[in-house]
Amino acid sequence: MIIGEIRRYLRDNNPIRVSRSVRDLAYKALQAKEKLTKENEKEPTIEEIAKELGVEKEEIVISLDAIQDPVSLQEPIYDEGSESIYVMDQIKDSKNSDEFWAENISIAEAMKKLNKREKTILSKRFFDGRTQMEVADEIGISQAQVSRLEKSAIERIKKMYK
Repeated sequence: MIIGEIRRYLRDNNPIRVSRSVRDLAYKALQAKEKLTKENEKEPTIEEIAKELGVEKEEIVISLDAIQDPVSLQEPIYDEGSESIYVMDQIKDSKNSDEFWAENISIAEAMKKLNKREKTILSKRFFDGRTQMEVADEIGISQAQVSRLEKSAIERIKKMYK
């Protein structure tokens, strides 16, 4: 019984809990990969492994990902004296920077101060990517009116943040 508890502890004591069925499938996939590599003398594809085990390829991918040890963002990848490159440096998300979030909050606050028609026009034009003609047809006004309302809404927003 004690040996069983020790095995369970070693098996389950990971930073991320992965179910036994997923873990078992991952180990079967690794065994199938090894077997197919020996038979075909080349590394098998995920599809070949899935076919060998009779499961969907997505399940194979998920199970293999699940048994990977998590990596810290602070872990160094390259270290040369005083220059270190960390995982965080390699996966930096320039789209979701602090400036991006601040701009989104500012835009959202500015949009709250516009009237309903101006909000609709700016949303359709800049967030939905519609043309002035498309917006005009949807709202039931002329393209010239859309242009005028769009311009005045943008000017109001600019005045708010000067």
